[in-house]
Amino acid sequence: MDWMVWTLTTAIFFGVIALLLVVMTTWELVSPTRERRGFLPISTTRGDRFFIGMLSAAYIHLAVVGFTSLSLWLALGVSVVWMLVLLRWG
Repeated sequence: MDWMVWTLTTAIFFGVIALLLVVMTTWELVSPTRERRGFLPISTTRGDRFFIGMLSAAYIHLAVVGFTSLSLWLALGVSVVWMLVLLRWG
């Protein structure tokens, strides 16, 4: 794995994503979800909303990096709030 030049930050990032996937899988096995409609224009399951939230978080970070000089901590905060809103009411 030397060719990838992993840093501690990169390892933590991918570790957190892997942990979230394990938690979501366990949650699904313990408590299966049903499709429901929230404010999103489609019926979604918990996993669908999680996937949409992860994609949205990536786009939020790309927008902050590409179009502003704001801190990535702000993008992280916005992404976490968006993910919680999406999982609860999406």
